[in-house]
Amino acid sequence: MTRFRFVPVAVLIVAFALGACSSDDSDSATSTPKGDCPTAPVPVVVSVDQWGDIVDQLAGDCGDVTTVFKSSSADPHDYEPTPGDIAKFTGSKLVVVNGLDYDPWANKAVDALDEQPTLVDGGEVVGLQEGDNPHIWYGPQFVRDVSDAVTEALKKIQPEAAEYFDGQATKWDAALEPYDAEIARIEAVAPGKTYGATEGIFSYMAEAVGLDNLTPLGYRTATDNESDPAPGDVNEFEQALADGTISVLIYNTQTEGAIPEQVRAQAEQNNVPVVDVTESVPPGIDSFVEWQVGQLKDLATALEA
Repeated sequence: MTRFRFVPVAVLIVAFALGACSSDDSDSATSTPKGDCPTAPVPVVVSVDQWGDIVDQLAGDCGDVTTVFKSSSADPHDYEPTPGDIAKFTGSKLVVVNGLDYDPWANKAVDALDEQPTLVDGGEVVGLQEGDNPHIWYGPQFVRDVSDAVTEALKKIQPEAAEYFDGQATKWDAALEPYDAEIARIEAVAPGKTYGATEGIFSYMAEAVGLDNLTPLGYRTATDNESDPAPGDVNEFEQALADGTISVLIYNTQTEGAIPEQVRAQAEQNNVPVVDVTESVPPGIDSFVEWQVGQLKDLATALEA
């Protein structure tokens, strides 16, 4: 299956050297308290934008948050950091990565630093291992687990602002109410409903709301390994869409290629609702909640129909 790819702009070892050796001016930039924060903000780097807004909300005025990868026009799996990206890690006190081999370049950048920051690895937080589905931001409980870990890390780094960080965590929990409401709406109509998916990025959410995954196993295995499914697997998928076995198709719009487009065309031809999802935050979307709620509403409408 063809994927969007970034073109490397520099040899990675040079990038790591630049990140490790560049001068650190972050202390002067973040030494003055801002807004409601009682202390200087903590320099924070987040590897990918799926977690960027979450960390920004949790840190508030007491965090100076930089997100490295921001793009829905390319596949994050294939991302190659620039020297400038690697340099962003210099001076950080907290680094938040997705883990599960999703963003290994971020771990390498941290390892190259002279002064090691606190590291929150999402995969480790939620108890998964390399080889497991890395798209953990689609797991409602995983989102809360990682959020809690970030708050605890911030409190340890800046204990004078612990009360402030607790307040931000409470605000974040309140901000998730529309997200929780859409999940509950889907749970109410999910019994007996099934789905197929062109890729497995949405699997944790689909499982959480109670949908049964009827994507053919061979197709699933191939896409999980970033290879093309066998013709027989594609045919089995199309047959399930044609005979009404699958209630809704989950379609990753960040993947290009003839096979997912063929599967989508089959769904549309047979009046199977198609719900578009993205792997990273789309342009024009300002928050994690806005991104997720929009997709969840589309799914709820499709299932109710």
